Amino acid sequence: MSDTPARALPCRVLVFALAALALSTANVHTAHAQPAFPSRPITLIVPWTAGGGTDIALRALATATSKHLNQTIVVENRPGAGGTLGAAALANARPDGYTLSQMPISVFRIPFMQKVAWDPANDFTWIAMISGYTFGVVVRADSPFKTFRDLITFARANPGKLTYATPGTGTSLHITMEDIANRENVQFTHVPFKGQADASTALLGGHVMAQADATGWAELVEAGKLRLLVTWGAERTKRWPNVPTLKEAGFDIVTNSPYGIAGPRGMDPKIVRILQDAMRRALDDPEYVKTITRFDQENFFLSSEEYAAYAKRTLAAERLFLDRLGLSLK
Repeated sequence: MSDTPARALPCRVLVFALAALALSTANVHTAHAQPAFPSRPITLIVPWTAGGGTDIALRALATATSKHLNQTIVVENRPGAGGTLGAAALANARPDGYTLSQMPISVFRIPFMQKVAWDPANDFTWIAMISGYTFGVVVRADSPFKTFRDLITFARANPGKLTYATPGTGTSLHITMEDIANRENVQFTHVPFKGQADASTALLGGHVMAQADATGWAELVEAGKLRLLVTWGAERTKRWPNVPTLKEAGFDIVTNSPYGIAGPRGMDPKIVRILQDAMRRALDDPEYVKTITRFDQENFFLSSEEYAAYAKRTLAAERLFLDRLGLSLK
């Protein structure tokens, strides 16, 4: 009986070795079984209404990007909550690269204004910065406001009676208008909508007196139904060279709200790189360039790493800005 352990030991070693070999073989088969990314359609959430400028531009981006992924990108509209419903969806999505969302600047702002179930500092993987907007304020063609200063003068004489539409609370349109009101010591009444199309309908119907928005209103301006009072870029636009900027109107403000595409936190860096590179190539697609030119947008690409750094800086800046305006959550 004394020699039993000596004979049993090789058997145990053999069992362990066979088990390890089986596990290794299974892992190899599993690795080989995993399809290359992407192997099925990708969902891109557009947190605005269908048919608006952002929706049309992002659909063009999705089509152009699909060419470089050999896979379809399906656009899903989730309007509301100031453009943050895409961020909310990402916070609960699998980090496999098949659920993405546009990230407007309101994602960095609204968490300081109200309670949300996601954290912009930790809940997302920043894939690529894409573009920015041309913003402006429009009124109906028959409005008595001929200039942006006319609008301010009315607000000063009639506190709270100047109503203006935006695509949502916490958007750059809302915050910039409140910044202007604060600097001029006047009161506006903000009327938020889910998107540009609804806001323009309200303006045309006389339900609001002005609209602050991106250039989804361009065709209505060119058709003579709306009047453009001011644009918010650093320089006058090529499309409306006779319309002054906010700076020319006496406000040291430039607002263009760059935006990008993100996914859930914890994405595989290899998948992030595949998506980032495909989007970068898509920005040169002739049809995409044609589309964003229609809406007076320009390419503003940042890599995943650069976009993450931008997100960190913007989050800190928005906290200070909202504190100054008195709009932070108490």
